[in-house]
Amino acid sequence: MSMTPIIAPPAASVIVGLASVAALALALPLLSRKVEENLEPFFLVLGAGAVTISGLWSRSLVVEALKAPVMIGSLPLGIFQVVLAVGILIHYFNRPFCEAVLRLVRILGPRAFVFALIALFGLLSSVISVILAACLLAEIIAGLPMAKADRVSLIVAACFAAGLGACLTPVGEPLSTILVAKLAGPPHYAGFFFPLRHLGGYLIPGVFGLAFLAAVKLGPRIAVQGGEHAVEYAETLGAVVLRAAKVFVFVAALILLGEGFKPLVVWYFGGIPAGALFWLNSVSAVLDNATLTAIEIGPSLALPQIVGIVMGLSIAGGMLISGNIPNIVAAGRMKIRMKEWAKVGIPVGLAVMAVYYVILFIF
Repeated sequence: MSMTPIIAPPAASVIVGLASVAALALALPLLSRKVEENLEPFFLVLGAGAVTISGLWSRSLVVEALKAPVMIGSLPLGIFQVVLAVGILIHYFNRPFCEAVLRLVRILGPRAFVFALIALFGLLSSVISVILAACLLAEIIAGLPMAKADRVSLIVAACFAAGLGACLTPVGEPLSTILVAKLAGPPHYAGFFFPLRHLGGYLIPGVFGLAFLAAVKLGPRIAVQGGEHAVEYAETLGAVVLRAAKVFVFVAALILLGEGFKPLVVWYFGGIPAGALFWLNSVSAVLDNATLTAIEIGPSLALPQIVGIVMGLSIAGGMLISGNIPNIVAAGRMKIRMKEWAKVGIPVGLAVMAVYYVILFIF
């Protein structure tokens, strides 16, 4: 993430401008069908607007926004290539893939299948990366014989779980990578297993809890009796490429949004108590949670503060499509609109945050 220095507190005009951008990001996708259908360019415009209002344009930021979708660290392999490669493979091998999934549903039973699917990919996201986990989850769930509303609920639960599980290692997603990098020195000396050691006791039960609730509620809604078949695959090769391009634009837009909002986050989040910050980090439903991690996490924080910040960011990121990489990937594959996602994601996210707030800050 670009780390443009913020020297002076933001002017009133900057605060008003950024607040307006945040309001538009939250409201317009829910109120306007045209915006909802063009979410990627809409967020790109908002990101450019936020950077312009903050006066933080730089060559390095533009380069970073262009590199982020196609690179992980120094490796030339990013979300764009993963989404494109998985999409092409499924395009050509969709039938055997879906038949294998349905056979597994019949062998395990719908409830056990849903539980295993969410729990497995939730934990695997920390090993194979949340990007690949989200691609595979979306392809599996998109083909299940369920009503669309139930498929939306299932993928939202799965993405919440993947977002939590990905934080267990630095391999999973940028949030945990940045966390370990920022705490590598004294007094925490964070290494590869730092997130698992200090956050695993909260993250892993969350993954299994989401898997259990989804299995109980949504498992029976998979139709597997008789000669049921997977949902017919209808994506053209051109649609697969376009979807990967939209993901590229969305990720670049989130980089710009995160940079543009730095003046507000740096100056007004720094002195907020941990319990309040836990709830304020629900802004990661719109902003890139890796950017917020880079700004909020530092070696001077005590371990309970670090745990509270990471938990707030990782949970809230599941509430809207724009909040997390797996959401963007899954929504693009399954053609889920922001309003459809929010209808499920916001209540689930607020409920999960409330549970963790009680655990982290009351008990």
